[in-house]
Amino acid sequence: MRTPPHEPVSSAISEAQTGRGHKASAPERRCILSGEVSSRDGLIRLAISPSGDVLPDPLARAPGRGAWLGVTRKDLEKALDKGQLRGALARAFKGAALNVPENLPDLIETGLTRLLSDRLGLEMRAGKLVIGSDRIAEQARTGRVALLLHAADASEDGCKKLDQAWRVGRDAEGTGQRGTVLPLDRAALSVALGRDNVVHMALADEKSAQRVQSVLSRLLHFLRADTPIQSAETDSGSGQIASTPNDSDPRSESGTSDLRFEG
Repeated sequence: MRTPPHEPVSSAISEAQTGRGHKASAPERRCILSGEVSSRDGLIRLAISPSGDVLPDPLARAPGRGAWLGVTRKDLEKALDKGQLRGALARAFKGAALNVPENLPDLIETGLTRLLSDRLGLEMRAGKLVIGSDRIAEQARTGRVALLLHAADASEDGCKKLDQAWRVGRDAEGTGQRGTVLPLDRAALSVALGRDNVVHMALADEKSAQRVQSVLSRLLHFLRADTPIQSAETDSGSGQIASTPNDSDPRSESGTSDLRFEG
């Protein structure tokens, strides 16, 4: 899977990546490759399995010491080829015996993609996700859409019509704001949501939009898309990205980590 042509993460994971807009108490971590310090919400955690395998921990819940990545897939592949990743992991895990999989970039992409699919499915089952072009257009024109999403293989004409309706509802005509093209095609979305031919989606609820955007931002940054996604604004208008998953939400348990620990 590769990045759709025109929709990436807001300002390289927006304010979540730079720390701007977050509360002072928001936890931060340092990327082991770039050395940049960012909110942990915008980074990818790696952890060690009992057998010493370094594996992605998308939910950041695996026990023990972790290491954090904030680089793109391309940069990670370069670091893996040149041996820089192994050295950085050795320092992060303080000399532990490690097995770094050759397909670690694939594992990370798969883990984040699964997490996004699961999150969309949770929002669908909770009644928060709006599907169907006519329903989305109606809500968009009346300003009731916080986040607009398109399948990777959605037609340009269909996207433009909904984008225009969204701009009208947001009093943003002439700004060129567009919905986000997902790194998932309609077949993958249909499986994730249990519906046929899902092409366009929308979220009206701000908190739901933030939960989806948080996962989506990390995935798009890793894939390195080229244009900011539109922020799901909070009531205060800060556009702050919420952490994911919501640890207080028991439904988030279905988004499982790639790690399986004993005990």
